[in-house]
Amino acid sequence: MCGIVGLIDFSGITEEDKVLVRKGLLLLKHRGPDEEGIFRDHQAVLGHVRLSIIDLSSGRQPMEDEELCVIFNGEIYNFLDLRKELENLGHSFKTRSDTEVILKAYREWGENCVERLSGMFAFALWDARERKLLLARDRLGKKPLYYRLTNSRLVFASEIKALLADLPEKKIAPEALDCFFSFGFVPSPASIFSGIKKLPPAHLAVFSEKGLTLKRYWEVNFSPRAYSLDEALGEFLTLFEKAVSTRLISDVPLGAFLSGGIDSPLVVAQMSRLLDRPVLTNSIGFDDEAGSELPLAREIARFLGTDHREYLVKPEAAKILPKIIYHLDEPLADSSALPTYYVCQMARQNVTVALSGDGGDESFGGYTFRYLPHLFESRLRQKIPLPLRSTFFRLLGAVYPRASWLPRPLRLKTIFQNLAVSDARAFYQDLVWLPVDLREEVYTPQFKKELDGATPFEWVYPLYQKTREIDPVSRAQFVDLHFYLPEDVLVKVDRMSMAVALEVRSPLLDYQLVEFAGRLPLELKVRGNTGKIILREALKRFLPEGLISKPKRGFAVPEAEWLRGKLRPFMEEALDTRDSCLWQHLERKKVKALWQKHLSGRLNLGVFFWGLMIFRLWEKEFLL
Repeated sequence: MCGIVGLIDFSGITEEDKVLVRKGLLLLKHRGPDEEGIFRDHQAVLGHVRLSIIDLSSGRQPMEDEELCVIFNGEIYNFLDLRKELENLGHSFKTRSDTEVILKAYREWGENCVERLSGMFAFALWDARERKLLLARDRLGKKPLYYRLTNSRLVFASEIKALLADLPEKKIAPEALDCFFSFGFVPSPASIFSGIKKLPPAHLAVFSEKGLTLKRYWEVNFSPRAYSLDEALGEFLTLFEKAVSTRLISDVPLGAFLSGGIDSPLVVAQMSRLLDRPVLTNSIGFDDEAGSELPLAREIARFLGTDHREYLVKPEAAKILPKIIYHLDEPLADSSALPTYYVCQMARQNVTVALSGDGGDESFGGYTFRYLPHLFESRLRQKIPLPLRSTFFRLLGAVYPRASWLPRPLRLKTIFQNLAVSDARAFYQDLVWLPVDLREEVYTPQFKKELDGATPFEWVYPLYQKTREIDPVSRAQFVDLHFYLPEDVLVKVDRMSMAVALEVRSPLLDYQLVEFAGRLPLELKVRGNTGKIILREALKRFLPEGLISKPKRGFAVPEAEWLRGKLRPFMEEALDTRDSCLWQHLERKKVKALWQKHLSGRLNLGVFFWGLMIFRLWEKEFLL
């Protein structure tokens, strides 16, 4: 794992440009505490900080090969296979690193080399002869890449903080802020700052004197085929063993995260079969063990014979929030960033690399609290004439009282509102944390004017419509894989792990496994009230039924409860402050009224208010 920062200017590199890159490296030092390097020529400055994982002695960056130079953040898991192929084509290697494989692959296949790479990566490759820069990001967006373009000049970095010195003015992008209030995150290609963008996952960008061009090189294809359970299970186990095995290549200590669910136990069980020593596992929980996964994780660890460590997170741990905000760069309302930071910190005390279970929910149908109601409502919509749905249920949805504290099946307002609209609109309404009607209520007239009619639905609709021919669960998964996963889950994991210089690898996000999941029929993903059918069947090969059937309790912080308790002063400081730009965008009185409803328990807007608290801490760090 590493941090990269660079600058290309076709009018020539100045001393100020070199200083900007050096300052950026200092801000990224947490991502790569082991080594630092800089490349310079007349039009490029490329900087790199390294967390040494593979080829500790000769894998230094920036890495040059005649007129080519690359800086790279991540891991290429199939680099040994690619190296053999390239050697057969006549290429010779000076190092054992995956970085050099990128250079030789580009020399052999040009820009299309990115399609051959399997891993997590963001890299910049400067071709001095062709006078062009290639930027690339992995298929699912595990590794970040921000950039700023002005005329003949492009500045880029692993984190947004390394680009802020290049911004003439720190101005919040209205549509990005709208997305944050609604989803809790800022999606690509936007960033929270006007003038800075994110390279989207599965994209490459080419910057030359002709300008900047972006190209998508991969997308999940959902095309269910007629698998039997045995056929699907056999194919999954083969792909999964390979995915775990390639992620065990490391020249430094390696371990894993372990929860009480399905995904990480599956990863740890496979690791236990492949390694000749006990796996070092790490689990996180809350001070209320009755609502924690620790007891179940402990049982699984005992059965698998792992070297197990645990950590308890308490509300007082929120004192670390300013540090977490600094490393997140952009506001992120996912409260599980807090325990993620602590489990990464705990793991880093013993290992440099940790395997995780990320990706199982999105690829294999784990979000049953959203997917199953969406499937039920979609089937119901098909049976009710559109005129009746759009009038009768719209009226019921408008007048029925909101009860977000109830379990989903009892939230009749939500069901009525969803039945009144299309599948795509209903999925969007389930995805947002700030309900659509409340959004209209709390936004200031000025903010609405700045948005000029734009809504967060415009980010979701094109993704949902891309897969119209398949079932509603697969359509929801497609959105999650291209939206929620890369913009929330993987942002959280990357920033929190890199904050403590820990590399996290996710076998279930191997792109071949994700493509396999896209071929699964609905009944091998969800059945009855249960999701991740194929993963559960696979786990039966490793664990007894009693450790699989127990209910998963989740990883997120109980933010609604904490905000009503020990974190209430944090929230009320945000609501009472006069210098916050929140009140340029939100109606203070209406937000305060919602806060009182939240405190009373009549509404559960925990994520929205957690997000407001996070935004206040973020603006203190980056704006004020």
